[in-house]
Amino acid sequence: MGLELYLDLMSPPCRWVYMFAKKNNIPFEHKQMVLAKGEQHSEAFAKVNQLKKVPALKDGDFTLAESTAILVYLAQKHKTADHWYPSDLQKRARVDEFLAWQHTTLTMNNGRLMMMKTMAPMLLGHPVPAEKVDAAVQELNMSLKQMEEKFLQDKTFLTGEEISLADLVAFTTAAQPLGGGPDILEGRPKLIAWRQHVEAEIGEELINEMNQVMEKAKAMLGGPVDPAMKEMMKAYLQKML
Repeated sequence: MGLELYLDLMSPPCRWVYMFAKKNNIPFEHKQMVLAKGEQHSEAFAKVNQLKKVPALKDGDFTLAESTAILVYLAQKHKTADHWYPSDLQKRARVDEFLAWQHTTLTMNNGRLMMMKTMAPMLLGHPVPAEKVDAAVQELNMSLKQMEEKFLQDKTFLTGEEISLADLVAFTTAAQPLGGGPDILEGRPKLIAWRQHVEAEIGEELINEMNQVMEKAKAMLGGPVDPAMKEMMKAYLQKML
């Protein structure tokens, strides 16, 4: 049995796993999941990931959850170029540092803002209060400021002069606008230059493929959602707000 990746490419963590595998010519079977249909809650998928979340990996009898753990596993098993996840202890620690940091800062804050601007009005039937959106914008801006000042500094990439897993995660999370939506890097020339370097490394073909996914995501906003999934999302949004 070969490598299987369970992904819904509407999800940024799924996109960064997909892009890493594609960029590094890692052969895999793409098991397409549709979160809006609640497919992650099926009994069949629970055998792959009992957490019922994507992305998930199945490699023979071995299964793995959590997107950054999957990236590290793929990098090490398939012996990808050292710059992705360096063998040097301190260089690797810098990548690990960013991957640990981004979960509760950049990724969380970007996701919260996107939910407020897109899913919340559709599911709750009214726009999110402006003061809530403004607060979310401020939190995301703080994350971007930290990303620039703590991690990027004056380097070409977040952890050095070569692209790493940190850059792929950051790019997919925050630097790829939703279907032509607002560019959150506007007014940040260092981060815009960083994004250009990342795009050049990833390559036009893969970038275009992901842009098409983002356009599809934008077009699907307001589309049908599994009723049970809809109620779960409404409860999450109400708690968040």
